[in-house]
Amino acid sequence: MVAPSLKLQDLIEEIRGAKTQAQEREVIQKECAHIRASFRDGDPVHRHRQLAKLLYVHMLGYPAHFGQMECLKLIASSRFTDKRVGYLGAMLLLDERHDAHLLITNSIKNDLSQGIQPVQGLALCTLSTMGSAEMCRDLAPEVEKLLLQPSPYVRKKAILTAVHMIRKVPELSSVFLPPCVHLLHERHHGILLGTITLITELCERSPAALRHFRKVVPQLVQILRTLVTTGYSTEHSISGVSDPFLQVQILRLLRILGRNHEESSETMNDLLAQVGAGRRALVATNTDTSRNAGNAVLFETVLTIMDIRSAAGLRVLAVNILGRFLLNSDRNIRYVALTSLLRLVQSDHSAVQRHRPTVVDCLQETDASLSRRALELSLALVNSSNVRAMMQELQAFLESCPPDLRADCASGILLAAERFAPTKRWHIDTILHVLTTAGTHVRDDAVANLTQLIGGAQELHAYSVRRLYNALAEDISQQPLVQVAAWCIGEYGDLLLEGNCEEIEPLQVDEEEVLALLEKVLQSHMSLPATRGYALTALMKLSTRLQGDNNRIRQVVSIYKSCLDVELQQRAVEYDTLFRKYDHMRAAILEKMPLVERDGAQADEEAKESKAAAQLSEAVPAPTEPQASQLLDLLDLLDGASGDAQHPPPLDPSPGGALVYLLDLPCAPPPPAPIPDLKVFEREGVQLNLSFIRPPENPALLLITATATNSSEGDVTDFICQAAVPKSLQLQMQAPSGNTVPARGGLPITQLFRILNPNKAPVRLKLRLTYNHFHQSVQEIFEVNNLPVESWQ
Repeated sequence: MVAPSLKLQDLIEEIRGAKTQAQEREVIQKECAHIRASFRDGDPVHRHRQLAKLLYVHMLGYPAHFGQMECLKLIASSRFTDKRVGYLGAMLLLDERHDAHLLITNSIKNDLSQGIQPVQGLALCTLSTMGSAEMCRDLAPEVEKLLLQPSPYVRKKAILTAVHMIRKVPELSSVFLPPCVHLLHERHHGILLGTITLITELCERSPAALRHFRKVVPQLVQILRTLVTTGYSTEHSISGVSDPFLQVQILRLLRILGRNHEESSETMNDLLAQVGAGRRALVATNTDTSRNAGNAVLFETVLTIMDIRSAAGLRVLAVNILGRFLLNSDRNIRYVALTSLLRLVQSDHSAVQRHRPTVVDCLQETDASLSRRALELSLALVNSSNVRAMMQELQAFLESCPPDLRADCASGILLAAERFAPTKRWHIDTILHVLTTAGTHVRDDAVANLTQLIGGAQELHAYSVRRLYNALAEDISQQPLVQVAAWCIGEYGDLLLEGNCEEIEPLQVDEEEVLALLEKVLQSHMSLPATRGYALTALMKLSTRLQGDNNRIRQVVSIYKSCLDVELQQRAVEYDTLFRKYDHMRAAILEKMPLVERDGAQADEEAKESKAAAQLSEAVPAPTEPQASQLLDLLDLLDGASGDAQHPPPLDPSPGGALVYLLDLPCAPPPPAPIPDLKVFEREGVQLNLSFIRPPENPALLLITATATNSSEGDVTDFICQAAVPKSLQLQMQAPSGNTVPARGGLPITQLFRILNPNKAPVRLKLRLTYNHFHQSVQEIFEVNNLPVESWQ
């Protein structure tokens, strides 16, 4: 005999009583067979019971697609019990991927026009849950009529359905625009909250709606003032805060309406000051986490003040509120405060500076995300007036910070020291402290920057070489420190032996100790090949600066003539040749490096550009295989350009320049006219600009700096810019400065393109941009043909 079908309650008990997964599957398979048989027999009385059991099976994760058509039959029924289960089944079993969902459009339309409130509520709930764009277009007039029905129950559900429709079909904004103004006069909490949400959606998706609702800003301000002063209703108060959900929603809408609009912002300023000051007093007296409702309203007030064109005093109030949040015991609130202050530090730097001690205290947070945010904000607060105090705090944090933060902290300290250093000696001491503490985590250019800084500070040569010698004698594991020390000892080793530096304690060092220390670096297993190259060159330079016998240095050099590392082997062979064949020229060849002289900001920029050009004309690392394969698609877009264009030959010196040099004539040509920048891409706040430089000493070379900025509300991640040029040109691409462009005008991404154009042909670029923005993958391929004439003629 076939077992009889179970009731829903009995089925739930039997499934829960199953001891194994196999027993549960057996019970469900038997009951699903009964449900299928009942559907085939067409039993109209018990159809809703069978579908209810099937829905429970679906909630457990088992297939229930065979019940989709039964949902349509129950919805079309005249019995409320059938409609209730049918609409519930439609919400669970149907979506836009199934064509069957379109078959219930007429049933929903009939139910919306019947006037039976429970049935209308079921239809509206189903439409707002699984309504597709086609259904929304067909049923929008019916929903619009229900927005002005006398029943609050139906109106509230109709408003929420309208929100879903606007999200699905933004062009329906004109349909729901007129009723919203009337709905703002409602006193019913649910209707008012839904109306504010609907207006927010309309303003975000329609510029016409944004202009329309700016006229109701005084009305919104009055509603919010009433909530703050007299309250709305006692049943909607939370922890003494009157209806915080409605307050937050109104503040979000005001933020949208007041953004970039002077008149609307003026109307809000007084109210925001009242809300912020009153709520701040509440938080100041109740700093425990039980006042989260008040904190939520206060934070939304701060965001609104930050986004609109608010008065200066109001922005100071917002910063002070965030500073108070930093003292909260809740980590989430402290994180929100640090993130918000980081956004404000550029526009309200002095106001944020008042909370610097509290921000610095947050560096000691045990939570990694909090300490990282505190580090970013601390670095942003460094300026010329507080650089000494802030550097002490940051250097103390560097010694104890987690390993994953050490690289960011070290790089931030080096950048801040380079920008705000009060003296050269302080700058050198700061970099040395970073190299000693976290040398393996510093940027690649730290060694070059410090050697250039020491070379330009002639009065600090003796001081620097002694400091570096002592640091090297204590620790040879920090490779950047070892490289700088080896370079400095090679250049100024004679000052190290003199011992007449008054800056530090007298240091007695003999030649054997210096040579032994450099040999220790060469023999250490921790030394990188580049570090050994520095040490070998330092030994060679000391051969002209020390007064003793050079046999020891010659023996060390001869050992490395058979080194497996090609670079070290080549250096050793060349140095040995100097000893054997050109010993009379050795002193002149190994003289001290010349000083780099700078005259102001323009010379600084020219030095940076010439340095970049020199690095590009030297050996550039070949791109990895994945990068090369990604560029193949681009390289055949412009006249079939090949991958060989990525590696142009070294540039020959200009014969004209050499002739001028030989004749000892003035060689300073007039500065070329600046090449105007060019905007080549803009989409949803993401913008790509190109700037151009043609070095006067090599007119055939064009340096293009691509700068990607982001003014939208969402971060741009995984940003990649690829380029291709025609065959007549040669292209080299330098690695970008990063792959993430923060929102709201954060730090841009820059990438350098080097184009060799010996024939002065018109420059054409094919660019491909790929990135993620608002959780969507974007890829754009376009051609740039309108480069300024000055860039190639």
